[in-house]
Amino acid sequence: MRDEGTAIVFITHKLREVREVADRITVIRLGKVIGEASPTASNTELASMMVGRAVELTVHKDPPKIGTGGLEVRGLRVLSADGTVVVDGVDFDVRPGEVLAIAGVQGNGQTELSEAIVGLQERVEGSIVLDGTELVGQSVREVLDEGVGFVPEDRQEDGLVGTFSVAENLILDRSGDRAFQSFATIRRGDLDTFARDKIAEFDIRTQGPASPAGSLSGGNQQKVVIARELSRDLKLLLATQPTRGVDVGSIEFIHKRIVATRDAGVPVVVVSTELDEVAALADRIAVMYRGGIVGIVPADTPRDVLGLMMAGETPTEDAA
Repeated sequence: MRDEGTAIVFITHKLREVREVADRITVIRLGKVIGEASPTASNTELASMMVGRAVELTVHKDPPKIGTGGLEVRGLRVLSADGTVVVDGVDFDVRPGEVLAIAGVQGNGQTELSEAIVGLQERVEGSIVLDGTELVGQSVREVLDEGVGFVPEDRQEDGLVGTFSVAENLILDRSGDRAFQSFATIRRGDLDTFARDKIAEFDIRTQGPASPAGSLSGGNQQKVVIARELSRDLKLLLATQPTRGVDVGSIEFIHKRIVATRDAGVPVVVVSTELDEVAALADRIAVMYRGGIVGIVPADTPRDVLGLMMAGETPTEDAA
């Protein structure tokens, strides 16, 4: 279209995309033009302009220290409302102290797999065991109470109530805790103190705990979800598309918190369609295709191999 004479404004936060297609780059931060850059500028330069400070684009993590127990999934099948098999015979383990990233083109069963783990799917067969406790058949409330932290793929639809305050969103799944409630009434003082602590700890940019969550930027909304889920004692963190639609500064922060959770001995499942994110966070990678797992491979598996697996090709022994 450009070569045919069409003027194009291409808006994205994905550095790889903008450098591939742009002839000129304009960087906007907080509603103002910060400056212009050439497509030959490095990702680090662009990220610094976008955020206003130096940004670590590489995830630094030590080799995993694998524990015992964790999550064991065996023979998992999920059927849609019309009886279609959307997850078909899935088996995998995630041990304490490691990140298993689930990769694949969107729509190959990752959403339904994640929802099955947290109890959101009704037609589930097989077994999902967390530290010896069977989760299949339990309600969402019971699964959360077992110590599962869940970051849904759509924060606005499933992760937040936009009209509720930041403070209220920070305890959406624990409003009944004695830490915040007396005689069926929320203790506002305790909630405010808790919210201010989490706003500071997770660097949530907001005017205060009473601000509506819907008024925050996408990155700060996601930080509210992350803060809520990591503020409980967890036996498993399940994070689906954890950095979808957020800026590079928030990506850096969220990735560091996920690695810190893994290093604290919590098994972590990350579901992402972004291969950069998968490669950065994973200790092992499971690739899904048409509801099944094509293979589970090391984190350093080449991108071309992962791409072939995402198209349904079984990995060779060398790749696996």
